[in-house]
Order: sequence, then structure tokens, then C-alpha cells
Amino acid sequence: MSAAAADPPRPRGRRDPDRRERILDAAADLVGQRGLGGVSVADIGAAAGIVGSGVYRHFDSKAAVVTAMLEEALQRLLDRTEAELATVDDAVEVLALLVRGQVDFALDERLPLQVYHRELHALPDPAQRRLRRSQRLYVEEWVHALREVRADLTDVDARITVHACIGAIQSVTTYDSGQPRDHVEARLRAVADACLGLRPDAPPPEAQEAP
Repeated sequence: MSAAAADPPRPRGRRDPDRRERILDAAADLVGQRGLGGVSVADIGAAAGIVGSGVYRHFDSKAAVVTAMLEEALQRLLDRTEAELATVDDAVEVLALLVRGQVDFALDERLPLQVYHRELHALPDPAQRRLRRSQRLYVEEWVHALREVRADLTDVDARITVHACIGAIQSVTTYDSGQPRDHVEARLRAVADACLGLRPDAPPPEAQEAP
């Protein structure tokens, strides 16, 4: 019997992520809880199930680990946004997709978002510039679509509105209501619509879903 045949199959759905992913997940968890200054490379390695020196095979510093974790989380959002926006050309639909994507991002990437807001200033300047540039490009998608829908808004006011909307959605990262996800998603979308000035007379999600 071959060695491969002798190995027991891994349980479905329990595949161990690769080492790099474990390092990034561990960094998000630890830095989210303790802050960047309260975590060492050895801590990250231990949480990832490897020795601290193993971290250096992938990253040259603790800041590099956190930077990669944030960049990859943001890239997932940007890739999804680009793919979805390619399917629509109506500004109202674009805004709806942006809102939905941001709601999912805030709920799925709570820890990276917490780290971003708390620790961005502690990262090296080049990392800060890269992350902020990606964020600005993302915000531009919102501003462009909002100004098509809201001709009453100046460019500055549109930017203020977009930042307020995204900030309102991302505030959920620091508060766990304990409610089912679909309820939280509906509530956040309603809040986003209100921030953007869309469907101001729409009833709350509970009333919309009532028979």
C-alpha cells in the first residue's frame, strides 16, 4: 500500500490553511485584541502553530505581517467590487452593489478592519501610503456613482457623504448585536441608504419584510 493510500482522508471542510494564511489570521486576531505594540512575532508564530522564526520565512517584520493582512483584505474587497461593477452601468445599481459589498466586507472582515482603524498610523509610511491610495480609489467609485444620482451634491459634499456612509457601515465592526446576519445586513443597508439620501421614505427592513 502506498504512503498516500495509507494516510487517512482529512475531514471535509476541515482543510488546514497554508502557513502564510495561518500567520495572517493569527496576526489579525492578536493585533485586533492587543494592539500592534502588544504582540510579538513569537506570539504570532505561536498562535499560527509554528515557531516564531518560521514567520520570518514569509515576512521580514511584524509590521510586514500586519501590512500584508490589511492589503489582502482590502484587495479582496477591490476585486469583488471590480467584478460586480462590470455587470451594471446604472448609477443606482452601482451604489446598491457598493453598499452590499461594503456591508459584507464589514461583517466578514471585522478583525482586519479593527486593525486598520486602530493601527494604520503605526505602520511604516510606505505601507500607509499604499493602503490609503487603495482606499481612495475605492471611495472614488462611490463618489462618481453618487454624483450621478445626487446632482444636488457638490464634489466635496459627495465625498463627505460617502465617508459618512462607509463609516456608519464599518461601525458594526466594534459592536456585535447578537442578531441574525440577515437582520444586521438589512439594517446596515437601510442606514446606508439614509446616509446617501436614497429612498428616504422607505420603511425600515422589518416593515418591508412583513407579509
